[in-house]
Amino acid sequence: MKFAIVSKGDNRSEQIMATMKQYLTDFQLEYNEVEPDLVISVGGDGTFLEAFHSYVHRLNETAFIGVHTGHLGFYADWVPDEVEKLIIEIAKTPFQIVEYPLLEVTIRAKSGGSEDRFLALNEATIKTADGSVVFDVEIKGEHFETFRGDGLCVSTPSGSTAYNKALGGGIIHPSLDAIQLTEMASINNRVFRTIGSPLILPKHHTCLLKPIVDRSFLIAIDHFTTNYTNVKSIQCRVAEERIRFARFRQFPFWNRVRESFVSDDNN
Repeated sequence: MKFAIVSKGDNRSEQIMATMKQYLTDFQLEYNEVEPDLVISVGGDGTFLEAFHSYVHRLNETAFIGVHTGHLGFYADWVPDEVEKLIIEIAKTPFQIVEYPLLEVTIRAKSGGSEDRFLALNEATIKTADGSVVFDVEIKGEHFETFRGDGLCVSTPSGSTAYNKALGGGIIHPSLDAIQLTEMASINNRVFRTIGSPLILPKHHTCLLKPIVDRSFLIAIDHFTTNYTNVKSIQCRVAEERIRFARFRQFPFWNRVRESFVSDDNN
């Protein structure tokens, strides 16, 4: 089996990466950063997102696993004290695959017919530095509302525990093929109205955002932000691709949620 390791870059993560690389190659596994069967993330969730986007072109061939050394390890199954056990598991045990849905974002330009397509593991956010974001929101080809406010967040089920949760969105189990559209400080008064609640869209429903006011937009795909001008539309839907996690033991999603957000000290 071929493997690669993505490290957070701090001393602890670099030491763990070096140890894993040495021992796994001693077990006759091949270190291959170009075509890995398994990508090991050593760090926090930010490191895991970096690993995902580094190998987003190999989702059908590559599985991911995380070792948590950062501040938040929602995607990580393992901690530094378990590295020796994990090395043996990788070397000796066939792993199970668990798949989570992803978000597809397509940004189309007004002129030239160009479009950029991205996949997000957590979410996409759309904001502007030029005042309020103003969009016509279409769902499944029909006008739903006109949104005015600070911006919109479109998240995956696994990403529903990230920025979406901070905005008041719901937590969705990743066995559901869905995306969630959550508002950022929408304007609601006697003149303007929005739904005011997060929307959960199934796989066969596409959300299309059409700018009404011509301005630039700050569009973030996970933690990568780009400034876009000349935007005709932003299309969001559940992607055909899925992320594949390598599992050597059970770690149910709701256990992750509880351990990440509910302190045992309060029990």
